[in-house]
Amino acid sequence: MAIKYERILFCTDFSEDADYAFLTALDMVEKYQARLFVLHVLHSPHEDIHSEADNSAKSGEEPFISAEIVEKGTQKLREHYQPKMVGLNINQEFHVVGGVPFVEIIRFARDRKVDLIILGATGSTGLDRITFGSTAENVARRAHCSVLAVRHP
Repeated sequence: MAIKYERILFCTDFSEDADYAFLTALDMVEKYQARLFVLHVLHSPHEDIHSEADNSAKSGEEPFISAEIVEKGTQKLREHYQPKMVGLNINQEFHVVGGVPFVEIIRFARDRKVDLIILGATGSTGLDRITFGSTAENVARRAHCSVLAVRHP
């Protein structure tokens, strides 16, 4: 039985490892003719901030992560990664969400029925590793699908 990935999630924190992992994601997307989701999580130090942001719109409070911030983040994703896809026939989507990175990555992957998650093995900040452990490690332990953590040589 051959493995067939149809929906691949690439997660980025804009680090060197993430940029290197993106090359692997492109290779996998081309090989399997898969849909590519590019995701960046705007980090919040509080695990419950995402649900507070979602619920604040109902209560009339200002959301923690505004639509403007999400739009700017999405634009940054496009500016950083779309030029690397020029000439490639890739079905792609760009998304920015707020919360704890590994929680939001797993939630996004589950909601979109992702087959494979690709991310850099180490991130851009040491503080996250001290506070939450490695995002890649947490995703690999908890995800419903295969996870590929790519280390920059």
